[in-house]
Order: sequence, then structure tokens, then C-alpha cells
Amino acid sequence: MATRLAVITGDIIDSRRLEEGQRLHRVLETTLEGLAERHEGDYQRYRGDGFQLAIARVEAALEAAVALRAALIAHSEAGHRWDARLAIAIGSDDWRPGEALASADGPVFVASGRTLDALDASDAHLALRHTDVDEAPCEALLIRHLDALLADWSPRAAEAVGLRLADDLTQQALAERLGIRQPSVHKRLRAARWPLLADTLTHFRTSLADEEATP
Repeated sequence: MATRLAVITGDIIDSRRLEEGQRLHRVLETTLEGLAERHEGDYQRYRGDGFQLAIARVEAALEAAVALRAALIAHSEAGHRWDARLAIAIGSDDWRPGEALASADGPVFVASGRTLDALDASDAHLALRHTDVDEAPCEALLIRHLDALLADWSPRAAEAVGLRLADDLTQQALAERLGIRQPSVHKRLRAARWPLLADTLTHFRTSLADEEATP
């Protein structure tokens, strides 16, 4: 029986120009593993710097994508920004967590891969497609705004957002985790446009959950 699934297919941007290959891959592997565990899914790496994450918690698709890019940006070296193109597809599929991703070829997997191919030919780094419902009004515009917001992050801002997403910590708790003062945490979250980001992710979480509840 088919159930709803979110598939994120991605690749590292300008990976051949980066000199920190091993460390980059460790960060990517650790992040994918954590997201798969948190959101009831699985992942695979392929084509060197390509990867795919499939999760059963469809409502968390945008949050997972933002957390993945935040982790990469946060670990960037000076002068070498790490980031990724991410294509999210949402729809019904027979795949279940624990099954091999390498052989998964349902419509949602195909849509995610084709959407990533389209991203490769554009300046965008984030896209969302649905395979079994119509795109909500203004959804594509919201994704463009979210993509532009992430593009402006510094590593420090991305680190603060990543921790906030992972553990829902207060600013004081974040300050203690990072070893800095609370006003510095506030400054980093403000630079990352955290209130706007949080509201945007809440909107997508609600809209995607509503899609799942609709017969």
C-alpha cells in the first residue's frame, strides 16, 4: 500500500573546487544520518557528492532541507562556502524506511531527481514538487524567498539555526552550548532572519500535514 513520502535529492555545489573533501563528506554523512533517524527515513550517497534522503515524516520536509544546508554552511572553511542544491518531491510511494533506496524508482523518487536536474541549470538551490496534489498558490514564490534567505547566511548564523532546529533551545541555552553570550546568539539568529524562517517552516509543516489529512 502506498503512503506519502518526502524525497530530498541533492548534490554539493562546486565540490570539485573544495579542498576539504574528507571533512565535508563526514559532515554530510553525519547530518544525513541524523535527519534520517529523526524524521523516520533513510539515506544514500551516490555519484561522489550526490545524495538522497527519504523520510516518512512528510510535514518535516522543508525543515530537514534547511537543517541539511545549515549544517553544510556552518562547517564552511574561510573562503570556501559549503552548500548544496536540494530538490524535494512529495507524493505517494510503496517504499518504506529500511528498504534499499538504490532500487527505489517510484514517481516521487523520479520527480525529485528530475527536479534536481532542473536546478543544475538554474541559479536556484532549493525546489519543491508534488506528484499527487496541485501546487499551493504562491508556494513556488515562498520557496524562492526561503532559498534567498539561506543564501545570505554566515557560518555562525547557520550554526545557530542548526542547533535551534535540532533541539529547540532557548537563546540562553544556545549561548551556553556555543560558549558565547546570549546577546551574541540573538545577533546571529537575527542575521539568519530566524523569526521569518521559523514562521515559514511552520507554514510548510501545517500545509503539508493538511495535504496528508485530505482524502
